[in-house]
Amino acid sequence: MNHTPADGPQTGLAEADDTALKVRAQYEQIEQHVLGRTWTLPELAVGFTNDAAYVGRLVLAAEHTWGIDGDVDAELRHKLAECLWWVFVLADRLDVDMPEAYAATMDKIGSGLQQTLRGMSD
Repeated sequence: MNHTPADGPQTGLAEADDTALKVRAQYEQIEQHVLGRTWTLPELAVGFTNDAAYVGRLVLAAEHTWGIDGDVDAELRHKLAECLWWVFVLADRLDVDMPEAYAATMDKIGSGLQQTLRGMSD
């Protein structure tokens, strides 16, 4: 996917964030109906860690060291996307502006790596 400066990663993340929160709102309606409440922050965190752990198993399956039923590539795509969804949901609950945090973190890491690379070339 090509991005122009006006449509950079932060803009794409903002759109993904909005979509994730719309989906979360639908889950909350179901939770309210079934449970009489919505999931707590710790419950959301456990949901995320469960899916993230399954990504580990899927990576092993992709490397042919762990067997799973089904299409490994399709499962990887699904679980990685779900993990990203969880990150947006958790960030929202923790009042973290994920698109801004991502951009700031990548800038900081990128600057540090540039300094390291310059030091390696001296």
